[in-house]
Amino acid sequence: MQHLTIVTTGGTIDKIYFDDKSDYKIGAPQIGEILSHLGVAFQFDVIPILRKDSLHMGAEDRALVRSTIEAQPHRHVLVTHGTDTMVETAQELASIKGKVIVLTGALNPARFQGSDAVFNIGCAVAAVQTLPDGVYITMNGRVWDPARVRKNRDANRFEEVSG
Repeated sequence: MQHLTIVTTGGTIDKIYFDDKSDYKIGAPQIGEILSHLGVAFQFDVIPILRKDSLHMGAEDRALVRSTIEAQPHRHVLVTHGTDTMVETAQELASIKGKVIVLTGALNPARFQGSDAVFNIGCAVAAVQTLPDGVYITMNGRVWDPARVRKNRDANRFEEVSG
């Protein structure tokens, strides 16, 4: 992989908390800064299209994610996304052909000490350059098929859907 296109939609990975009541806003995408500090050996561009908590994403937002990805000339696409509706967005993207698309996010903001953001981004970068064309989710150190995963909100992790 020589080039990675990164589409950002907001979510916890980019949240900034600013008072004692844990109020937050979605800040600027963190992934470009993270990859730059890590000295990655590929080119990347960051396309920020939304700054939303994924609970507030609807069909129009998912259509925007889809059209943005379809318009990109590069094969490898990483999407940062809120975890609550990441599965729904991944399923919306499933019919895109000729690309490897990996969605990831964080259960804690990237700016927080001990956040899972850098780990999840690293897993997503490895996945996007080694998997065949298709759509995947990387969370909790695993690569998931969007048709067979769900977020377990009580346990605050992703898990396979049995069936």
